[in-house]
Amino acid sequence: MNGLSTTLGDLLPAALGVALSPVPIIATVLMLMSGHPRRTAPAFAIGWVLGLVVVMSVVLVAVGKNGLDTSGTSDTTYWVKLVLGLLFLLLALRTWRHRPHAGETADPPAWMARLDTISPLAALGLGAALSGINPKNLALTASGAVAIASGGLASGQTVLCVVVFVIIGSALVAGPVLAFLVLGDRTAGPLQSLKTFMEVHNAAIMTVLLSVLGLSMLGQGLGGLLG
Repeated sequence: MNGLSTTLGDLLPAALGVALSPVPIIATVLMLMSGHPRRTAPAFAIGWVLGLVVVMSVVLVAVGKNGLDTSGTSDTTYWVKLVLGLLFLLLALRTWRHRPHAGETADPPAWMARLDTISPLAALGLGAALSGINPKNLALTASGAVAIASGGLASGQTVLCVVVFVIIGSALVAGPVLAFLVLGDRTAGPLQSLKTFMEVHNAAIMTVLLSVLGLSMLGQGLGGLLG
């Protein structure tokens, strides 16, 4: 049993990794700068949140009382952490190897060119897909759920951890949308700066975060199996 504070610390890197995903952040900014920002961007943000909640819920059910033994002595739990740790290290290596070089910018996905005409329903589905189906975010969210399930928490504490994960993981998608709804066009400058920053620096940030999370989970897994 890890306790609430330890569990929150364990899931924080994964939540930050989800929050710093460049594609959904850039997609959010483009929707907010489109012709119908008050319809598509909120739908996209809602879809993003729903995707995280669904993945967290599914994994928690799978590794709960009828799934993995989360008492802290289960070899299965340690094997899951070991596999996730290796996966995150591979993702970190892939992110670094595919980073844009000096003077270059990463080519955006082709579908981003159609965001100006996307419907609210399509934006909702896109947000859910990017948070819940994207392999990197799926692995990060699953690792956060495993950390929660391994904490031996009460039901209320589990719900609190899920809420904290979703809030952090949605900060740079839902946050700009809320700011735009309140401040309107005054957010144009900060939004453009956020988009530019993610395009230029995201590879380095994600490499560090994925490496730290991978080494942490790898250590936990090996320590449990060899201890």
